[in-house]
Amino acid sequence: MLRRWVPALLIAFALVSAPAFASLKVGEKAPDFTLQASKGGKVFTFALADALKKGPVVLYFYPAAFTTGCTIEAHDFAAAIDNYKKLGATVIGVSHDDIATLNKFSVSECRSKFAVAADTTQSVAKAYDSILKRAPQYANRTSYVIAPDGTILYTYTNLEPDQHVANTINALKDWKSKGGK
Repeated sequence: MLRRWVPALLIAFALVSAPAFASLKVGEKAPDFTLQASKGGKVFTFALADALKKGPVVLYFYPAAFTTGCTIEAHDFAAAIDNYKKLGATVIGVSHDDIATLNKFSVSECRSKFAVAADTTQSVAKAYDSILKRAPQYANRTSYVIAPDGTILYTYTNLEPDQHVANTINALKDWKSKGGK
């Protein structure tokens, strides 16, 4: 009896534990959005279209402020912010958290280095196909690099936070080396 269930259990485990991949592909147009955001505890309106006028945008989705992986990721992005600035990029994190929570998160975990936006209805996460399939009340940990013309240069989905910063910086460097401005 157990023999019959082992393959089914292994397949189910593989499906649950396998990383999901974002559906938006390199070269596609990034969906435009405007959200309430916080940087250094100060609320403002973040508009993707306005940010793209200044250069590329690193848009990353994360499940929830103040959770272990999201805190690690925020620290990593904060530590690397000077590298992003040298590459002319803006970094924006997006989660379902409300703006009051993000005011605190932007100061303590993002270290007032970059903005985080409140996608309380998950409309932006849905537009970017960044909903965590096994817990749809949360965004999946997905990073996008968006060119100033609004096209997606790079996308990476993995719940482990450790490669998102390095991968997005490498994508920006690659784009720059190919003449990206």
